Amino acid sequence: STQGGSFDVADRMFHSVKSTWESASRDNMSDVRELTPEFFYLPEFLTNANHFELGCMQDGTVLGDVQLPPWADGDPHKFILLHRQALESDYVSAHLHCWIDLIFGHKQQGSAAVEAVNTYHPYFYGDKTDLNNIKDPLIKTTILGFISNFGQIPKQV
Repeated sequence: STQGGSFDVADRMFHSVKSTWESASRDNMSDVRELTPEFFYLPEFLTNANHFELGCMQDGTVLGDVQLPPWADGDPHKFILLHRQALESDYVSAHLHCWIDLIFGHKQQGSAAVEAVNTYHPYFYGDKTDLNNIKDPLIKTTILGFISNFGQIPKQV
């Protein structure tokens, strides 16, 4: 990813499916990343085909292609194929409504969101922050920066 036209700090870049999964699902409750459509159709996004110098992490790891889980056998095409098959599986079809409830439905806000551990800072709820009423330019810029970097919660259906 780029920040201000240059690559981000190496330790914050997407470099490993395993470490990103562990961060978002277990280690870092403020890590709210979700899978983008590319995870289901575009194996090229997992490779550094242009050999960009992406930097080196603090532990010495040089960044290049994304590290895939063992079941992908190092093959981005296999990774995408299996991800797509999982997305189109009967299990996902039977449970898709659970995700919809979190993102667009009754578990997006209020007590149901609290119970589902699905709450965010008020800045991320577009209907809760009226930027036109914020007079302090530093606060307004900070809020816009948060929104630009992390997005906003979609409108509840």
